[in-house]
Amino acid sequence: MASEDAPTKTISDFEATLTKADTVVASFEKDDKTLVHKLRNFLRRNPTMIPALVLILSILVFGLIQPRFLGVGALSTVLKQVTVTGFIALAQTLIILTAGIDLSVGAILVVSSLVMANLAVFSGVPVIIAVLIGIALGGVMGAVNGLLVTLMRLPPFIVTLGTLSVFESLKLWYSQSESVRNVDIEANAPSLLFFGQGFNISGASVSYGGITLILLAALLWYVLNHTAWGRHVHAIGDDPDAALLSGINVNRTLVSVYTVAGLICGFAAWIAIGRVGSVSPIAFQDVNLASITAVVIGGTSLFGGRGSIIGSVLGAMIVGVFITGLSLAGVDDYWQKFAAGCLVIIAVALDQWLRRASQ
Repeated sequence: MASEDAPTKTISDFEATLTKADTVVASFEKDDKTLVHKLRNFLRRNPTMIPALVLILSILVFGLIQPRFLGVGALSTVLKQVTVTGFIALAQTLIILTAGIDLSVGAILVVSSLVMANLAVFSGVPVIIAVLIGIALGGVMGAVNGLLVTLMRLPPFIVTLGTLSVFESLKLWYSQSESVRNVDIEANAPSLLFFGQGFNISGASVSYGGITLILLAALLWYVLNHTAWGRHVHAIGDDPDAALLSGINVNRTLVSVYTVAGLICGFAAWIAIGRVGSVSPIAFQDVNLASITAVVIGGTSLFGGRGSIIGSVLGAMIVGVFITGLSLAGVDDYWQKFAAGCLVIIAVALDQWLRRASQ
């Protein structure tokens, strides 16, 4: 009797039609199949390819305009000319990878070179001690930049713009606006000129400074790509908040980056003394912009997180090739600067195009 009084279960129209529904799992087509998209993703994964291709193409173009440009002598001269800029570009690359920038690298270079030269030439300090003091001073100045950025929470652009003026004033005060002459260096501390020397190979003049640049670039490439510190640098530049949540000590890493950059600038001071042969408080006024130009052309993003040490060296070479090639072609200086400016604009536009590949 109870079973007869139980309510009858009815199947709704919606439930009745469920068996007729399509059981195929939804799938989404990738819209990244065009040649342009594939090229953009490839270049984003391999940022060194762009400056390498530009360097080869520029050498071939200037070789057609001026055949003697293709000689090993001209190319070795380019490497000599960009050695100091290359060292500063390596330091700048480390900082830009963290989404920062350092406008004081040139001043650190000059202050370190003045300290080295004055201690070794006029104070009688052994050359190796004078060099170590100069390099250490560069590291201290870099650490000051890093501490101001992290502890005071100030933008790197503003911090280094301020320290640029401070270091510029210190170099003029310390040197009393006087240069250290080549004859004095040769007489009292000839070892300061070591990196300006070199040897010849099949007509190519190779300096010890150029070789050291390549070795340092290889070392930094390994550190950035195969060590925890290098991964932390990339992570901070990509997203500092995510890096902090993942357990990375962001402030300590940033201070170490600025310190290492300062040490590189201090070492580059020794390279610069050998390259120029003398020390002047007003030397290398354009090395800040030149280093940023080399880094940007080399494929390092100004927004941080993506870049290449090798690309920065290639970027410095590209600038040197353009300047030397245009000089051999008889182009005026202002058009050479015009070409360098166009390269920067094109490089930044290309970086923006590549960044959209990840969106």
